[in-house]
Amino acid sequence: MQQKQYGIFSLPVIVGALGFFVDIYDLLLFSIVRKRSVQDIGVPEDLMEIVSQDILSWQMIGLTIGGIAWGIMGDKKGRKSVLFGSILLYSFATLANGFVTNANQYLWLRFIAGLGLAGELGASITLTSEMLPKEKRGMASAIIATSGVLGCIAAYFVFALSGEDWRMCYFIGGGMGIALLFLRAGVLESGMYDVAKKSSAKLGNFFMLFTSKDRFLRYLRGILIGLPVWYIIGLLISFSDEFARRWGIAGFDQPKALMLQYVALAFGDMAAGFFSNYIRSRKKTLLIYYAITALFILLFFALRGGGNAFNMYLLCMGLGFGSGISVLYITMSAEQFGTNLRATAAISIPNLVRGFLPLILILFRFLRGEYVFNDYITGAWVTGIVVLVLGFFAALYTKETFGRDLDFVEK
Repeated sequence: MQQKQYGIFSLPVIVGALGFFVDIYDLLLFSIVRKRSVQDIGVPEDLMEIVSQDILSWQMIGLTIGGIAWGIMGDKKGRKSVLFGSILLYSFATLANGFVTNANQYLWLRFIAGLGLAGELGASITLTSEMLPKEKRGMASAIIATSGVLGCIAAYFVFALSGEDWRMCYFIGGGMGIALLFLRAGVLESGMYDVAKKSSAKLGNFFMLFTSKDRFLRYLRGILIGLPVWYIIGLLISFSDEFARRWGIAGFDQPKALMLQYVALAFGDMAAGFFSNYIRSRKKTLLIYYAITALFILLFFALRGGGNAFNMYLLCMGLGFGSGISVLYITMSAEQFGTNLRATAAISIPNLVRGFLPLILILFRFLRGEYVFNDYITGAWVTGIVVLVLGFFAALYTKETFGRDLDFVEK
């Protein structure tokens, strides 16, 4: 099948990059405004960490449910329909977040925002993977990833420059999402998908992922590969202030650490995309990044955060660079499956990864509890070992997908 070939700076890539920018701005905004916002709505000091973890967990549960729903819709109704529907939902939910007055409202609106945020990145990667030449998919993904990471940096500076007005941050995020809808109107549907839609192949049948051992293992490995990314973002960085307090590090600012981690993650994502193109292997690149991640996790705990705020910021940046594999593993997920299941897999996998964060946090709470290690720090690094081992073996047994022809369907 012949279709128009787009370049790495074409409209689908640019719109995908801007979409991921808004996606990450909204996704990480709660982690940036967490302390100020839960304090302002009247959560007691001794409950702030638990309430914050609950709100974050429900946001991730929303991402999990939304990832499956948008993924199925992406294969049944088209990739473009997901981009419109998802961004509309999370934009209005994010706007509403600016009006919350109690923890229950906050929790439910972050859950709804999570439902919407689930569709953005996977649909963009699926669309660009099908519209670009196979040799340019990695570079296009790197551009989308880097632009998206800038969303976290923007969220940090909006929060800081607004005088820590967290409500204004949510209003701006929702407004950007609505503005993005107008750009989406110019993006065409994937020609590869249009052909598959006319075939006899079953489109978006989620249960097909479980009816074949080979497909199920491809799907499961895709999820496990991404777990170290959200262990770092959702535990080590989101609660880095708790580690700093326990290590006696004064003057440490958690929103700043999150922003710096994402600066480094931007470089990591960009480097991963271009390096995988250079060595013509996504799998080898992934394993190299796992080694970098493991090194910085070891340094983070062995050096007890480096002893001061400056050194801890550097370690957070090292963790960020090592976890710069988000779009790499999502691209691999898209390349693992046929056109009739590609959106289902590529949209649901990263959101199931995010959805595993509540389970990671539950494991962390269990391990740090009085019946196991009874220690916050020990519970955290043991959790890290479990997550890294699962991710490493999943990556080791994943097939190489660089340069793979995507014009096929799952039988």
